[in-house]
Amino acid sequence: MAAQTPAAQTTLAQPSSPVPAVLQNYKRVTAERLRNPEDGDWLMVRRTYNGWGYSPLFQITTGNVERLQPVWVLATGVNNGHEAVPIVNDGVMFVATPGNQVIAIDVRTGTILWRYRKQLPDDVVLLHPTSRGVALYGDKVFFASGNAVLVALDVKTGKEVWSTKVAENQNGYYMSLAPLVAGGKVMVGASGGELGIRGFVAAFDPDTGKELWRVYTVPAPGEPGSETWPKGDQWKTGGGPVWVTGNYDPETNLAFWGTGNGGPWMGDQRPGDNLFVASTLAIDVATGKIKGYHQYNPNESWDWDEVSPPLLIDYKRGDRTIKGLIDVARDGYLWFLERTDGAINFVEGEPYVKQNVFKSVDPQTGRPEVDPEHKPGTGKKIDFCPSHWGGKNWPPVAFSPTTRMLYIPANENLCATITAKEVEYSPGSPFTGATSTLALAPGADHIGEVQAWDVDTGKRVWTHTYAKSPNWGPMLATAGGLVFSGGTNDRKFHAFDASTGQLLWEFPTNSGVIGQPSSFMVDGKQYIAVQSGWGIDSRAMEARLNTLFPGEYPEVPEGGAIWVFAVK
Repeated sequence: MAAQTPAAQTTLAQPSSPVPAVLQNYKRVTAERLRNPEDGDWLMVRRTYNGWGYSPLFQITTGNVERLQPVWVLATGVNNGHEAVPIVNDGVMFVATPGNQVIAIDVRTGTILWRYRKQLPDDVVLLHPTSRGVALYGDKVFFASGNAVLVALDVKTGKEVWSTKVAENQNGYYMSLAPLVAGGKVMVGASGGELGIRGFVAAFDPDTGKELWRVYTVPAPGEPGSETWPKGDQWKTGGGPVWVTGNYDPETNLAFWGTGNGGPWMGDQRPGDNLFVASTLAIDVATGKIKGYHQYNPNESWDWDEVSPPLLIDYKRGDRTIKGLIDVARDGYLWFLERTDGAINFVEGEPYVKQNVFKSVDPQTGRPEVDPEHKPGTGKKIDFCPSHWGGKNWPPVAFSPTTRMLYIPANENLCATITAKEVEYSPGSPFTGATSTLALAPGADHIGEVQAWDVDTGKRVWTHTYAKSPNWGPMLATAGGLVFSGGTNDRKFHAFDASTGQLLWEFPTNSGVIGQPSSFMVDGKQYIAVQSGWGIDSRAMEARLNTLFPGEYPEVPEGGAIWVFAVK
């Protein structure tokens, strides 16, 4: 299908009338449906509040996946950086793309029902021009616009119902995450950790856009955690961005959000543990108060954003079942935690890639003992593993309750060197004080991996390696015994046997796949959907690898497209 490029105007929503039949009978998204979605729908970023990225559909299996073929493909009209998941409700797909765009599609035919795009100002501050998805609730679609504006769209027409300014874009705040709807509220955070922002999570009324509460990830003087920051005004630019959608526990009404790097990058310029940077937060959805936290990297100095929220998985240790949180962190560790109605308790931590920064981890608290030889500092040139891109970056993991395995898109053998200096804050300007280079660990024979870990034993079960590619592929697990992901520079979308790791199927798309896959059912048939469109960090890493090893890592063609597959 030919590309349909959005018109260059401030706001576009098509069609204006009449409302297509598939939208006239649109099935409203209720709180109950979000808590217990129908098997054939994919109503939020990871399908369920626990963040599993798991579909209970089982028509597509290890026995027939080799017959998986494209049903339709739709060009988005945007070239690169397609990271959002296709959200599907009762036969209607909603996809966010770069370019501040949302598209509603009839999944039966691939026909566009409406297209929304709000052109951003020429002076917009937007380091990562992407979107990771939308949220559905009632008869609205919620979209986090790149210029830090939350937008509610009419699900039937794509027209704006309301918009609310969340933060001042010219001060470095922008948004790339999908909103989280829970407890009758629409929640978002903001990117900008490299620009000297003060991170936050904020909640809004879905009917009016009125702000209901806001909690900051860097406390002001006198607030809990402020004693971990130096005196003065550094808390105002301390970082702690929130740019990946959180998960939610309906039983306790707690949302779990991850926070990013400190500002500036070098911890010796902001002495102290710097709560709540590089942490998981348990936030009371009713009040916005922080009820618990776990900080992975006190005085974070490696640009290890720990923004990916932990998955809510109950796992076993001996004869005990733990109400768990499992986080695959950028610092290269797999963290097993325990959730309560408030506090987050440490259970254990295990490296899943090469890691030379932590000498040990306190068995009671989980606090790492850091090797000073591998901690970046002002006026120093320091190497460390994994790199500042982490053992895993933002692409989400998946969990299968059938195999009891966690599936990780990892990058092994990548290290970095950071050279740091003092930096002065200027609104909307880079505030890192650091430059970085990439390197491969000695003896490395590959980078990208798909890993499978048994959550009840805490042990790795299998690994699939990519010899000449990193892995930027979000994971999807299904009840058909399969795991899907893209992420490689050969443009392929892959399917693995979830139990053994055997590669069963792959398909070359038009570009690299860094989008989050989903699965849904319409008219009794199961489909797999994903966006293709390489770019942003995956492209940046590939460029650095080509600088190190000219000609060994191919240039990946750009071009955004939505692919939908089924067994034929």
